[in-house]
Amino acid sequence: MHALELSAPREFRLIEQPEPPPPGPGEALVRVHAVGICGTDLAAWQGKMPFVKYPRILGHELGVEVIGVGEGVTSVKVGDRCSVEPYIDDPNSFASRKGRPNCCEKLEVLGVHCDGGMRRKIVVPARKLHPATKLLYEQLALVETLAIGRHAVQRGQVAEDDVCLVIGAGPIGLAVLEFVRLSGAQMIVMDKCRPRLAFVRQMFQAVQTLEPSARTPDELRSLAGGNLPSVVLDATGSPGSMSAAFSLVAHGGRLVYVGITGEEIRFTHSDFHRREGTLVCTRNALPEDFSAIIGLIEGGRIDTRPWITHRTTLERLPAEFPQYLEPESGVVKAVVGVS
Repeated sequence: MHALELSAPREFRLIEQPEPPPPGPGEALVRVHAVGICGTDLAAWQGKMPFVKYPRILGHELGVEVIGVGEGVTSVKVGDRCSVEPYIDDPNSFASRKGRPNCCEKLEVLGVHCDGGMRRKIVVPARKLHPATKLLYEQLALVETLAIGRHAVQRGQVAEDDVCLVIGAGPIGLAVLEFVRLSGAQMIVMDKCRPRLAFVRQMFQAVQTLEPSARTPDELRSLAGGNLPSVVLDATGSPGSMSAAFSLVAHGGRLVYVGITGEEIRFTHSDFHRREGTLVCTRNALPEDFSAIIGLIEGGRIDTRPWITHRTTLERLPAEFPQYLEPESGVVKAVVGVS
């Protein structure tokens, strides 16, 4: 069975693997048809993802077909098209028992902590499969990215009367914007990449955009009606941006970290304390995010057509992957066809 292994930073290798074993109790065997490329994969290729150990088979944004089920599985059946919730938690852990499997103490994310979906077949817990009746495999591969955006917006308690600043217009930032839009809140997005801002303006009619500068707080007040944004969601993973974001939150406002960095974050406590600001981290997504997003796409409330800008195969990916880091390439979401 073909698989694509990231043997070391910047070093992909096509390998052969044995066929996976039959699914055990509570498991499903799935054929992988589509894999989305995200910022985690780009960081892993660069050697900048702290959770990835090499060698690793990447791939956690997956559109799959069920081809076998183990004993006791009733939630899915052979032939179902599914999105995979790639966060393999321990159901008996403290966080999982509290309804927070996304941040389980023993969490293993497919394609990050353990091998993922850049191969033809894998066995996964059946409880991690979310079936759809109308979606294409590449649409199902988008669900995980969108789920992160939905979970972040819910963690930020975004409401219709909020003014939201989303920092970073990459795929995760765009996913956040989708759910800010659905909340009815005012949308402002900031990014230093002009082509990304141009894409945002094409994708979201009501959005306001700006580039970071020394005048950013004044510009934000102008866009937000005299105050700073009530919710700031930073999707950059940049320690500089994440540190600067503290100064962009309104009094009584909320700062949500969607991106992740292994470096130190710095802020002046007295300033944030004076505003009685709230800092929230958001990790992965919850099972209900997946089912909700499938329903939103099937119901026409989320249009996935602008998302997928590049398509490739496992065989072509090693040569094409470096361009995905170049802003001028215009990549929003690349999808790898595996079948």
